[in-house]
Formats: sequence, structure tokens, C-alpha cells
Amino acid sequence: MSARTYLLTAGAFAIGTSGYIVSGVLPAVSRELNVSHATAGQLLTAFAIAYAISSPLLAAVTGRWERRTLLVTALGVSAVGNLFAALAPNYPLLLAARVVSALGAAVYTPAATLVATVLSTPDRRGRAVALVFGGLTFSLVFGVPAGNLLGGPLGYQGVFWLIAGVTAVAAVAVRLGLPRVEPPPGVRLRERFAPAADRRVVMVLMLTVLVCLAVFTVFNYIAPLLTATAHVDGAVISGLLVAYGVGGAFGNWASGRLTDRFGIRKLLLVLFSSFTVVLATLPLTTSTVAGAAVALFVWGALTWASNPPIQTWLIALAPANSGLLLSLNASAIYLGVGLSGVVGGVVISWVGLVPLAPIASLLAVVALVLLVLALRPPRQEPAEPNALVVASPDSGSFAKQWK
Repeated sequence: MSARTYLLTAGAFAIGTSGYIVSGVLPAVSRELNVSHATAGQLLTAFAIAYAISSPLLAAVTGRWERRTLLVTALGVSAVGNLFAALAPNYPLLLAARVVSALGAAVYTPAATLVATVLSTPDRRGRAVALVFGGLTFSLVFGVPAGNLLGGPLGYQGVFWLIAGVTAVAAVAVRLGLPRVEPPPGVRLRERFAPAADRRVVMVLMLTVLVCLAVFTVFNYIAPLLTATAHVDGAVISGLLVAYGVGGAFGNWASGRLTDRFGIRKLLLVLFSSFTVVLATLPLTTSTVAGAAVALFVWGALTWASNPPIQTWLIALAPANSGLLLSLNASAIYLGVGLSGVVGGVVISWVGLVPLAPIASLLAVVALVLLVLALRPPRQEPAEPNALVVASPDSGSFAKQWK
């Protein structure tokens, strides 16, 4: 992979840590601002909602921006948001600062994914997408635990100061290390959003929502679930969560290579089928510490392995408007995350904690059925001479010229 792609990964790590860090510093926020844990948790909700709403809108507004300038600006906005968070003396201002950080993240992640594919050869684009998302997975493995560790001695403000500095350094590195990347050809706003009406695009976005909903309906409550099934708490749960994060990093890395080698169709069918089984059997496989470590590693690997093929699929469906589609997919991710808290809470209140994973696996079954429908080839239409034919999901390439 090009060394420049690793700069994009470093930026994704900074952005991911900025987004997920509240999970690590939540006790410090609750203690220092004298708010409940539930209130402090709304910082996550505010970030997710702002991200989901703004990502496609900002992608349309910045569609004609030169890509390197766009990435640096996005990192700069995120750094400013974290700086405001570090200076925020009360909860409302901290909430506003999280919204600012979300705006930068909403632009950076899809734009960096697209630039990574531009800087890569066609046979390595799956790996390029995986590398960018690897930055996000490593932010879960290292960034969030570090935030939890430093929240005590530094306080939440000190942690946000640190993240602001890391994000600013990433912005400088991207500015110095990346070449200029010209934007795609200009199109009218109506034409820019036209691919979003494509049946296949809608199905892929629905897949993203369902997968994230199934995953986070359980993951949001994984600590009490592990206490109920494996009878563990404290440091043991932290270690098990590291196993999940390491699995996510491995799955993301391996999936990029598998996408390039086998294409999208076979890989997604295997991933979704396996993911459904793992989720349905989670209460059984997590009954011991060793079993829980293996189960969480596999679960994390399968969950994060779905990102590269789905992102690659969206780019193949509409190469000229792929930036917008990646932004819509990012919104779909955060929509699923936002809904998961509600769904999980309802399930727990009705039937309790242990049945949560098997019930969530029903969402995975729906996603698997939708995937089969989405992979059905569209009706063939007469091709015009010299027309551009978009690659099918089971093709390893993005597009080919009709001759």
C-alpha cells in the first residue's frame, strides 16, 4: 500500500478516537460536571445525530472542493471541536463542542475512504478501504481505553486537549504528505443525489443500518451481559473488550484482501451468515472467560469485516457520486447506532438481558435476506456503444469499458 494511505489511516484514528472517546471519559465527565451517567451519555447521542444528518449534506456542499483541502479542513474542524470541549466549563457548551467535532468527522471519514481508492490501483482498492477503516478500529482498541486510563489523572478536559493536539498533527501530516486530488466532475445537486434513489443503493444502505442495529443493540450492553453469562466484572471485562477490538482490527484487515481476491458477493454472504450464527449463540459461548474471549474476537472480526466490501460495493454502483454514497453510508452507520440504544432498552425491559443477543440475531437474519435480494443482478438493458458498464458486486474490478 502507498505510504500516503497510511496518513489517511492516521487521520481516521484521530477522528475515531474523537468520536468514541466519550465512552472512555464518561465517568470523568459525570464527576466533574456533576451530571448523571445517562446525561453524560447523551454526548454520544448528540455526536451520532449530528454526524448522521450532516454527512450527506456536507458531501453535497463540498463536492467541488479539492480533496486534500477538504481532508485538512475536516481534521481542522474536528480539532477545533475538541479544543472547545477541552475549554467547555459546563455541560451545554460541551454538548455543542461535540456537535462541532461531529461535523469534521462526518466529512473526513467518507472523503478519506474515497481518496484512498484514488491513490490505489484497482486490484488494491478493497485493501485501501480496509486500511482507512483500520484507523477507526484501532481507535477502539487503543484510543478509548487510553481515554479511560487518562480520564482520572487528566480529567475530561485534559483528554480533549490531547485529542485536539493529535488531530491537529494529523491535519498537518495530511497537508504535507498527500498530493492534490482533484474532485470529481461537477454535477447539479439533483443529479448528485440521483444515485440515492437506485434500488440497489437503498438496499445496501439498509444493510448497513440493520447490521449496525444488530451489533450495537448487544454491544451497548455487553458489560452487564458478560457479568450475567460469564460472571465477570471490572478488569476482566476490559480485557474481553480488548479481544473484541483486536478481532475488529483483524477482520477489517483481512476483509480488504479478501474483497480484492474473491469479490463482494461471496464474501458478504459468508460474513452475514457467520455473523448471524455467532450473535444467536452469544449467551452460550460467553459462559466462560475463555469462551467469551474467543466469541468476542470472532464477533468483532465478522462485524468490522463487512465495512470494506460494502464500501467497495457502493463505489462500484456510482463511481461519479461515490463520495455522496459513502457519506450516506456513514449516516446509515450512525443511524443504526442511534436506534440500537432504544431497541436494546425495549428488549431488556420486556424479556431481560440474556435473550438480547438471540433477539438481535433476528435483525441479522433480515439483513441476510435483504443481502440475497440486493445481490440479484439487475435486469439487462441494451448497452450503447462505448458505454461505461459498472462492475457487478462479484467482480473484483470497479468498472470496465464496453467494446
